[in-house]
Amino acid sequence: MNFLDPVQPSRREAKLRYLDADYQVLREGEYVRCAVTGEPVSLENLRYWNVTRQEAYASASAAFEDYLRRRSATGPQVDPA
Repeated sequence: MNFLDPVQPSRREAKLRYLDADYQVLREGEYVRCAVTGEPVSLENLRYWNVTRQEAYASASAAFEDYLRRRSATGPQVDPA
């Protein structure tokens, strides 16, 4: 990198408290990590999370994949969430 290269602002991972229909920002940042894929999810694109486990998901399919994985690990029980 030299002085002519554009400076890229560093992106920080946010820390959130997930609520029923919203979330509370505990530490400012631009993104959170998907609990299934590990990919960054920008806060403006965050639509899926689990309040009970306090986990974010990149997509509905990632949330469903996590649900199926947990269900198969514990047996066919009904998820209270």
